[in-house]
Amino acid sequence: MPMCRTIKHNTIACLFWGASSHIQPRLAMPPMRAIDARAVLLIPALLLVVLLAMGLGGCAAKRPVLYPNYHLQMVGPEAAQTDIDRCIELARNYGVSNAKGDKIARDTVSGAAVGGATGAAVGAVVGDLGQGAGAGAAGGAAGALTRSIIRSDEPDPTYRRFVERCLREMGYEPIGWR
Repeated sequence: MPMCRTIKHNTIACLFWGASSHIQPRLAMPPMRAIDARAVLLIPALLLVVLLAMGLGGCAAKRPVLYPNYHLQMVGPEAAQTDIDRCIELARNYGVSNAKGDKIARDTVSGAAVGGATGAAVGAVVGDLGQGAGAGAAGGAAGALTRSIIRSDEPDPTYRRFVERCLREMGYEPIGWR
């Protein structure tokens, strides 16, 4: 005949014929539903589409903002915009571009590689190397892509310096980009 009593954390200790054992009470759990793999993949895809729509909806190329110095006041805003266009064209002619597609692709691939390696390490520990690597690669790629899209509105640093130097040589004072 067992003798039982409750001790800390809802553990019940029972004495059976001279040997002690601990019994953890079981709580009733609702039955688990199977999750369709397509639904799991659909959520990040929809999130990515929403982020792209938000990010690209307000995408206009940033342009230099000029301080209203004597030179700008003398030539006027229309001539200043024409000079900005000339400096941007000069930068492109010398191979300095503000294209972001290649950088976004490189960041996404490197994010997938880092995520895949991390996921493989976690998968090796928990016993499913392939699934861990796949999940890590997908997560890393999604994170890197999102970060790159968010940062894609900033002009390339070399492009920015090139255009600003061109404007300074014309007599303008660039103070930022908008």
